[in-house]
Amino acid sequence: MSQEKSDWFDDYAEGADDIQIGEYDITATPNDFNVMTLNSFVESGAVRIPGFQRNFVWDIGRSSKLIESLLLGLPVPQLFLYEQDRNKFLVIDGQQRLMSIFYFIKKRFPRKEKRTELRAIFDQYGGIPDEVLHDDTYFQPFNLKLPGQLPNHENKFRGLNYSTLGDYKTQLDLRPIRNIVVKQNSPSDDDSSMYEVFNRLNTGGVNLRPQEIRTSMYHSRFYDMLYHVNINDKWRKLIGSSEPDIHMKDIEILLRAFAMLIDGEKYSPSMVKFLNQFSKKSEANTKDQNDYLSALFESFILACNDFPDDIFLNKTNRRFNIAVFEAAFNAASKSAFAERKLIEKNISEESIRRLAADPEFLEASQEGTTRSTNVEKRLNRARIIINFE
Repeated sequence: MSQEKSDWFDDYAEGADDIQIGEYDITATPNDFNVMTLNSFVESGAVRIPGFQRNFVWDIGRSSKLIESLLLGLPVPQLFLYEQDRNKFLVIDGQQRLMSIFYFIKKRFPRKEKRTELRAIFDQYGGIPDEVLHDDTYFQPFNLKLPGQLPNHENKFRGLNYSTLGDYKTQLDLRPIRNIVVKQNSPSDDDSSMYEVFNRLNTGGVNLRPQEIRTSMYHSRFYDMLYHVNINDKWRKLIGSSEPDIHMKDIEILLRAFAMLIDGEKYSPSMVKFLNQFSKKSEANTKDQNDYLSALFESFILACNDFPDDIFLNKTNRRFNIAVFEAAFNAASKSAFAERKLIEKNISEESIRRLAADPEFLEASQEGTTRSTNVEKRLNRARIIINFE
């Protein structure tokens, strides 16, 4: 099954009630950071490449042309940074340029076949450890690969690296690059506007999904737990897809299930804000809390063990029915969660079938699915029909 599109689920997610950027006080401030300052930001972790952005894809020729442009004082495209906190920025647009500078100063250029692995290493360590940087399996020397400017006339920068630039090294270090720092001033406790900022300013040609952005904004041990339960074999069978979704829709499904279980009584539209706030809150989870939530989900999967794999798939289009799963998980887990216990009995397959066919449940699942009244109705019908108290 192709995972290029998240086409294996019925989407009861973010609709017209979502982010209105006019609700936020946002500023965009121009700055001129020089090359060394920007590089130090990347090295220190002050500037971070969001997890949903693509790997470094430029070849050594294109990166060399950027460095040449900086050496010659030619204009280069501005960078966009999102200020999450004091001295903490996310790159909205400019990843390829920043990483080209970073690798040139390190005098090492990443091999194409190792870039996905290097991205994981960079995320894990906040940089590239020296032993990896000097491993020729991962990197090759970064000597500028530039054509001659005229026939039989060698480009004066061709073949040079950062250490052999001579007098031009200082010129490169101090070369300013225009960047625009985007910041949300208010409300201070809700950075949901970042969705619109990224979607409007990112120029990678990809329409970013809410969960892709959310995963980057709120990555925590709670999210590590979601990634872990997301690869459970029985869960993958129930969800109807053997591989995790490239746009993280399956992670969003799990996130919604836990959010509704824990904070569902506080829910109010929009779903984007609700899931953002829950993700932010969950950053403070203790290890014990995350371990318990993982065990609770595992006990739910065990309670579904005798179910056919298509129990949560819509009969007409064979897509995963998020509304049925979310309500069933809530109904089966509510009492156990309140007592900090695990689910200890099996769920009736027949009760899931009745829930999926229930007229009131269906009515609340067809229009205005994220309205408070419809969310509450679905959860209440599930508790009555599944009767797991």
